[in-house]
Amino acid sequence: MGEVYLAEDTTLGRRVALKLLPSHSGADEDRLRRFEQEARAASALNHPNIITIHEVGSQDGARFIATEFIEGETLRKRVKKSQLSPREAVDVAVQIASALSAAHQAGIIHRDIKPENVMLRPDGYVKVLDFGIVKLTEKFADHSSDAGQSSDFPDNRNVTTEKNIVMGSPNYMSPEQARGYAVDGRTDIFSLGVLLYEMLTAHKPFEGPTTSDIIVAILERKPTPISQIAEAPPALEHIVDKALAKDRTSRYQTVNEMLTDLKRLKRRMDFELGLDDSFMPESTGETTVPLTSEQESPTTVKQLPGDKTDGLTARIGASLSHLLAESGRRKSMVLTTLVLIGAIVAALFYFSRGSVEPGGAAHTIDSIAVLPFVNEGADPNTDYLSDGITESLINNLAQSRSLRVMSRNSVFRYKGLQADARTVGRELGVKSVLNGRIVERGDNLSISIELIDARDDSQIWGEQYNRKLSDVLAMQEEIARQISQKLQLKLGGEDERRVSKRFTDDPEAYKLYLKGRFYWSKRTEEGLKKGIEYFNQAIEQDPSYALAYAGLADCYAILVELEGSAPTELYPKVKAAAQKALDMDDSLAEAHTSLGAAYEYEWNWTEAENQYKRAVELNPNYATAHHWYAAYLISRLRSTEAIREMQRALELDPLSLIVNTSMGRVLYGAGQYDRAIEQLKKTLDMDPNFAEAHFQIGMVYEQKRMFDEAIREFQKATDLYNDPMMKAWIARAYAMSGKKGEAERALAEVKSLSKAKYTPPYPMASIYAALGQKDAAFEWLERVYNDHSYYVVWLNIDRVFDGLRSDRRFQDLLDRIGIAPQGG
Repeated sequence: MGEVYLAEDTTLGRRVALKLLPSHSGADEDRLRRFEQEARAASALNHPNIITIHEVGSQDGARFIATEFIEGETLRKRVKKSQLSPREAVDVAVQIASALSAAHQAGIIHRDIKPENVMLRPDGYVKVLDFGIVKLTEKFADHSSDAGQSSDFPDNRNVTTEKNIVMGSPNYMSPEQARGYAVDGRTDIFSLGVLLYEMLTAHKPFEGPTTSDIIVAILERKPTPISQIAEAPPALEHIVDKALAKDRTSRYQTVNEMLTDLKRLKRRMDFELGLDDSFMPESTGETTVPLTSEQESPTTVKQLPGDKTDGLTARIGASLSHLLAESGRRKSMVLTTLVLIGAIVAALFYFSRGSVEPGGAAHTIDSIAVLPFVNEGADPNTDYLSDGITESLINNLAQSRSLRVMSRNSVFRYKGLQADARTVGRELGVKSVLNGRIVERGDNLSISIELIDARDDSQIWGEQYNRKLSDVLAMQEEIARQISQKLQLKLGGEDERRVSKRFTDDPEAYKLYLKGRFYWSKRTEEGLKKGIEYFNQAIEQDPSYALAYAGLADCYAILVELEGSAPTELYPKVKAAAQKALDMDDSLAEAHTSLGAAYEYEWNWTEAENQYKRAVELNPNYATAHHWYAAYLISRLRSTEAIREMQRALELDPLSLIVNTSMGRVLYGAGQYDRAIEQLKKTLDMDPNFAEAHFQIGMVYEQKRMFDEAIREFQKATDLYNDPMMKAWIARAYAMSGKKGEAERALAEVKSLSKAKYTPPYPMASIYAALGQKDAAFEWLERVYNDHSYYVVWLNIDRVFDGLRSDRRFQDLLDRIGIAPQGG
């Protein structure tokens, strides 16, 4: 791009760096434009970590850029001497990320972040250089779109990179850059990840003897884990791994997200430096402060309970101990200082707990989202452990009646994403967020956790646990207990016992249980069968493990809808497993919920409702209990109660696709079709490929006699489910719309398919009802009765059967099932 000289600005008496285009390049129009583009881009930025442009001009046909002269050395020279310490590397990365943040906000992507383009000044400042192959984003490419920005870039002839033309430095390219694809800010994030890796290890993550070999490594190979080369905190290794994700959708999506993580880690490292373990707060709530040699014994500062005062006490105590060790003050001064600190902490505690939000509401934390723990070991075979511990903590904390705990479905939507606490708090409506990172190395387990106030993104509490894998049960109890304490929950004796309850003392059984929950959460036929296998192994390991039986019941209950076999084969297994769990522990809300579903299958409606009510009473935070109870209520035409229960389920699980879809179904059952469509469209905005939402909105369109729309949605559901038996609903819609020929052709296709696969009798009965073939409809309704099909709950609300309701056979069916309309 040019040659750089050290020069003197004789007018202002300062040294500058002078960058010149070689004289022979004047005829190279592309190079000339690129040089001018660099000048425009860099001069538009004003940031302490970006090189300052003093002047751009030409002299005797030679073009030049005059910039500030930076004392110091390039990052390349620094790394050649030795790798940087984690603290040094994080500090450099924070400053580079800050520079990139400013550039990206101005619509500028650097595209050539490498050690040669980073200068380290003696005073610790970092400067990012050389925007020579910068790409201006579309924000500034079209002046007409934003006249307010156009003055920064008066020439719209931006240099663009043609498809499949690779620009940049090979070792530091992102995969999309190496392929010659269009790039955005995430390419700089990848390059910064490469720099961080190199700073920590003194090795490049992607190397090879030729440029082609390097590009192959970038596109196809994972770098050697940092932990195998150098010492680095697991949280830092996680940041690097996320930045180096080959799929840019799996990377940090903005440099600000990465910067947030780096700054948080930097704060933690700053705090930990200079401290030894004796200064850290113990679980007893006391911090021991070593005194000078003049004192007879250490003094203990009692920590006050509260959100942030515990960490403050530890910091003050630690700082005091260093001060005393250095100054050798007299004992009287020590005691005076301790009294002063106690007064400060007490005052801060008073004001932090006594503050009032606008409107008079107390400033307390009464809700939490436990985000999926990050598996930093990068071994997918141990995902069960990170996911399982997350779910176990959710279940434990949900036992408290003083705390609203977001459900698994909603928090696991954030898995693999980098979401800050404020965003999570806003989206889920919670005041606190728990983050966790887990590393399993052989028999050793390390868990780092951080409790964040979602209102201001400040840390309430953080801790690291290093234990044997066999101690994971005790560790989980300790974490749950400490979180409760830090959130200032007013737990009664029973609640406190429930939050830290242990269901097994066998670590191997617990490990198998976590694997079972891991596969259960996939909600696929294969996953559920795998979950059943692991739950049974956990039971073999510990026959008194009630939670494992509850997991077994949950698997069978979901499998009924997926396996395509008659409910008579699976619901007895649901009941047996749920009852076994409750025989051992009657306080399990999960087991009561599954047992409620089993009683519905038996058409023991009174006992089903009792079980749902008991589940809600035991664990008001269990979204599935509210969800399934709402489905029960709408089948009884108790619309007001059903909507109330579904709203509660949505509060606990706002990002769950099935809960959002079921809210649409309840509104459909209540006859509120327009609200149902609005709710289901909102669900499809969350995930356009969620088959159940397409199916349910098809049912609503059908009830509104919008048959073309209904058929379209049923077809989408059929394609997404990959289940040809879904064509029965398409046949039904044709029949209801009066298209008898299309309906009979679709029906013939379903009958042909039924020879190889179980045919659910309910949609078949409804097809014949729509065709006006009453006898055939009742024949299939009798099969609905014999199979104890779950779809009987729709008989009261499905308008397709309106033509049969006056027939004594239909009333007899409702009487035998026990679902005669109640109203309410």
